[in-house]
Amino acid sequence: MPAAGSEDKHIPVALTIGGSDSSGGDGIQADLSTFQRFGVYGTSVVTALTAQSTTGISAIHPIPPEMVVEQYFQVMGDIEVDAVKTGMLLNVEIITALAEAFDDHPPPNLVVDPVMMSGTGVRLLDTPALESMIELIFPRAITVTPNLAEAAEITGSGPIDTPEAMADAAVEIQRLGSKTVLVKGGHLSGNYDAVDILCDGETLTEFRSPRSNLQHVHGTGCAYSAAVTAGLAKGSSLSASIPSAKSYITEAISDAVLLGGGARLLIYPHPEEED
Repeated sequence: MPAAGSEDKHIPVALTIGGSDSSGGDGIQADLSTFQRFGVYGTSVVTALTAQSTTGISAIHPIPPEMVVEQYFQVMGDIEVDAVKTGMLLNVEIITALAEAFDDHPPPNLVVDPVMMSGTGVRLLDTPALESMIELIFPRAITVTPNLAEAAEITGSGPIDTPEAMADAAVEIQRLGSKTVLVKGGHLSGNYDAVDILCDGETLTEFRSPRSNLQHVHGTGCAYSAAVTAGLAKGSSLSASIPSAKSYITEAISDAVLLGGGARLLIYPHPEEED
C-alpha cells in the first residue's frame, strides 16, 4: 500500500527512445543513468540492440517498428511523461512508425538528438532515414541537439570548425522546423572553449565552459542531451536546462574513467542541488 499522501506527489518522468549499448556508455543506458542523477524517473523505448564495447560496435539488431511503437504506447498510455528524448532511430521504418505514434500520443518537451554515427565510425542512420527524421520528427521538437559532424551533414556544409560556422548551422537547421536548435561544439578544434550555440529563430545564445583535454570519452552527446531532457522534465525552461546540463557534462567528462580497452566512460556526477 502506498504511503499516505504519496498518490498526490508527482515524480518527474522522462522517456528515452534509442538504442541499447551493451557497454553501458551510450544510448538508453547513458540516458537512464543521467535521468536518475537528476532525480527524474526514467522510462525507455528500445529501437535497436547493439553489441558493443568501449572499442566499437560489432553488431546492430533493429527492433521491429511495431514493437517500438508498442513500447511507446504502453509507457505513454500509463505514465505521465514530462519530457521525451530520441537518440538512435536507425531507419525509415522506425521513424515513420514513431511519427504516426506521436500523432496519437504527442511527446511533451521533445528533445531530438540526431544520432548518425558512432564514435568509432559505424553508420547509425542512412540518408533516407535522415530525410525522414527532418521531415517527420524535427517539427515536433522543442530542440534538436546535433554535434558538429551531425550539423554538417544536416546542412550539407563542409566541416564546421569555428563558432561562427556553428551559428550559421544552428540558424539553417532551425529553419527546418524545430522550435530551437542546440549545436554542440564539444569536438571543436583549435583554441576555443567548449562552446554550444542555441538558435530559437530570433536570437543566438552561446553556452561556454572550459575545454577538457581528456580524449576518447564515450557517451558525452547522449548524456548532455539527456541532462537537458531531465531539466525539462523537472519543469525548468530550456534556457535554464542547458547551463545545468553543460555544467553536469563538464564535470562528468573530467571524472571519466577507463574501464575497458577503448574509450573512457562517464561516471555521471550528481548535479548541484537547485536553490
